[in-house]
Amino acid sequence: MTDQKAERNKVGAGKSAFVTGASKGIGYAVAQALAQAGYSVTITSRNEQEVTGAAEQIGQNVRGVVCDVRDAQALQGAVDGHVAAFGGLDVLFVNAGVGKFANVKDMSIEDWDTMLDTNLSGAFYTVKAALPALTESAKNGGGYIFLLSSLAGKNPFAGGAAYNASKFGMNGLSEVLMLDLREDDIKVTQFMPGSVATYFGGHTPSDADAWKIQPEDIAQLTVDLLELPRRTLPSRVEVRPSRPAKK
Repeated sequence: MTDQKAERNKVGAGKSAFVTGASKGIGYAVAQALAQAGYSVTITSRNEQEVTGAAEQIGQNVRGVVCDVRDAQALQGAVDGHVAAFGGLDVLFVNAGVGKFANVKDMSIEDWDTMLDTNLSGAFYTVKAALPALTESAKNGGGYIFLLSSLAGKNPFAGGAAYNASKFGMNGLSEVLMLDLREDDIKVTQFMPGSVATYFGGHTPSDADAWKIQPEDIAQLTVDLLELPRRTLPSRVEVRPSRPAKK
């Protein structure tokens, strides 16, 4: 009986979430935390083997779907499949992103396009695909969008032309979404983390990353915000390591 009561009290009981770029790193941690909170979850990735394996690791009521967020039509199909499988959509976590860094004179047009198309246009496509279902959820007290931006969205650095541009754009998009959708009772929060121990940009996490934000920290923030009263909206959350490594 106690276990049944705990299950009913889970914040995500009877609800569902869609997380992009979730085969590893922040997306994986968020999807895992949402599943543990009772949500049925769809995760996406461009790599079929990785996304299938991640879904199996997270467990029951988790779907792994191959999807490139640069493809608006594929995204719509993935969201429609989620709604068909779970009966609706309550939480969207826009996480998919890439990073390639080079001096402007050395950066290829292909790399520029890849980052802007993935990090910024992909975020817009994801939200557009999910909005009808989120609007329906909002009528019943649901409807929440999280977008993963970065402190690089307000702090430019050498070699970061495309990445900075995509994240500056993401910040603008997130703030406009918050203003556009609040009248529809859809909440929008952008996370702006600093250094996170992930596989981003070809990095492999190790013990040397212990000082960094961990993916599980962003996941915990997500679940905590979902438990806030509907009247309260932290629209921008900047997250930094408490004690950065000394240079």
